[in-house]
Amino acid sequence: MATEELISRMGDDPESKTLQDSSPIQVIGGQGTYSYFKNSTYQKLAANVSKEKVDKAIKRTLDVKSLLSSSPYPTNTIRLVDCGCADGPNTFDAMQDLIETIMEICKSQCPDSKMPEFQVFLNDQTYNDFNTLFTSLPQEREYFVAGVPGSFHKRLFPESFVHVVHVSHALHWLSQPPEELVDRASGAWNKGRIHYAFAPEEVVNAYANQFARDFDNFLNARAKEIVRGGIIVISNPSIPDGMPYSLIANGLMYECMGDILNHMVEEGLISEAQVDTFNLPIYSCPLREFTALVERNGNFRIEAIGLTNPSPWLEGRINMPEFVKHIRAAFEGMFSKHFPLEICEEMYRRLVERLDEINDEMTACYRDGIQLYAVLQRKRFKLVQR
Repeated sequence: MATEELISRMGDDPESKTLQDSSPIQVIGGQGTYSYFKNSTYQKLAANVSKEKVDKAIKRTLDVKSLLSSSPYPTNTIRLVDCGCADGPNTFDAMQDLIETIMEICKSQCPDSKMPEFQVFLNDQTYNDFNTLFTSLPQEREYFVAGVPGSFHKRLFPESFVHVVHVSHALHWLSQPPEELVDRASGAWNKGRIHYAFAPEEVVNAYANQFARDFDNFLNARAKEIVRGGIIVISNPSIPDGMPYSLIANGLMYECMGDILNHMVEEGLISEAQVDTFNLPIYSCPLREFTALVERNGNFRIEAIGLTNPSPWLEGRINMPEFVKHIRAAFEGMFSKHFPLEICEEMYRRLVERLDEINDEMTACYRDGIQLYAVLQRKRFKLVQR
């Protein structure tokens, strides 16, 4: 698209979206070309990489009899929740896999007992496309299902209600970008960048501190909701301890996004302020840092944890148009709230070209140690109020 045409289509107020107080983490709903429903297979493949290790830890950790008796009222229903479920289809596969694993445990531990019933709660933000989620539910399923809108950084359920919590590729999304990033008086002012990749240490620390607050809130909320002995199963982007984020494929991509937006500033398509006030609310927590945060919180015991390669299946060069469609499906809500639609369209078009230029470098960056898996068990002591 020509620069002149793009400017003319933007309207008369190119700075109408310059503030980013807490842009929504909203995937593209529906089942269209760029929808998350049709562009989330990479996340599914990545989560499946550590399935064997996670299943082994669950079977070693979960005591079904104790689990069911830990609720305030004895029950024969095991309740699971998927935090950050989006609008499918990955959440359905994840819940079915977890239920099958728990069924195996039940048959092993309680061979003469009736199989528990299963109730699944699908959670995401209030603006999630729950219509697509529920219209695409598998017709044949072994569980009852309900939706629970709301931020998983806050309470979602009554006390001692849930037995198993699942959260996959969602914890790295912050509740908001760190406020210091848009404060000109702060050493963490992130001028000209949209992420902490390639940024000064002060910016990295601002992101780390925001993640620490968010993760602590998540753990505190779940500690009240999960019965004693219940578990949290986590899969999340990570990074080896001490490795700069600039050496990760996503770090390269975020830098390209920032460069593209800065070029648009030079071309007069958007203002400098629009870039300076936009920061991606994404933080990939290193394993040692993650472990320290769980231990500091004190409500959960780590039963299994490790780092993996999220894409051992990747052979040859990355299909960049397909890759960027997946990125767009997940990021659209943030960009479209802050920038005009035409700018978003042009940014994604240029991103395909830019990433293809560094395709070999991007491919080489998919390595061991950039995805974390963990199984946390709710400790059996009485929760200390915090």
